[in-house]
Amino acid sequence: MIELRRDGDVRILRFDEGENRFSPGFLDELEKILDELEATEGPRALVTIGTGKFFSNGLDLDWLGRNPDEWGPYLDRVHALFARFLTLPMLTVAALNGHTFAAGAMLALAHDHRVMRTDRGFFCLPEVDLGLSFTPGMAALVQGRLPKATAHEAMVTGRRYTAEEAQTAGIVDRTASEAEVLATAVGLAAPLAGKDGGTVAKIRTVMYETVLAALGTN
Repeated sequence: MIELRRDGDVRILRFDEGENRFSPGFLDELEKILDELEATEGPRALVTIGTGKFFSNGLDLDWLGRNPDEWGPYLDRVHALFARFLTLPMLTVAALNGHTFAAGAMLALAHDHRVMRTDRGFFCLPEVDLGLSFTPGMAALVQGRLPKATAHEAMVTGRRYTAEEAQTAGIVDRTASEAEVLATAVGLAAPLAGKDGGTVAKIRTVMYETVLAALGTN
């Protein structure tokens, strides 16, 4: 479901569960791996990537449909995941290998940097077309990590951004072909692995104090 491997000082976390929606089992495994990463010492940076045509499509709406009483606890858990990436004691890069939608897009925004594949996949916040509102924490995360005009457009229109459009809009830092998206992300992460993780976490905690408070974790 989730694979963790090492490339020098860079840890590569690969999601491999179809659309990589945040099922309870997916969250269990991801939280466990983050525990392990936080416990490591020495130079390190993190790259996350999906498999095939999906980075992540976010919330597991099918599971939520079968478990309507779990909405509150489930969203609290997703909010905590976003907050955890914002405060992770290492620099992070999301390699967007494919579709990056809804809460999957928000997870990408919780990383320090993003590299997006050019030949397939969109970055999209489709809540407006799904008849869903953003929680205060989700809205704060999007608005805290995107240029103001881009956040407005993405949230209100549900626009699907290609890699080139996402880079122009300030959503992603770099673009690359399918064959190069992971290598580009690792190349971006590797020089940052020597940054002191504790200091990185403290800086982000101050920078995103309002976002973390809205996510209910600060």
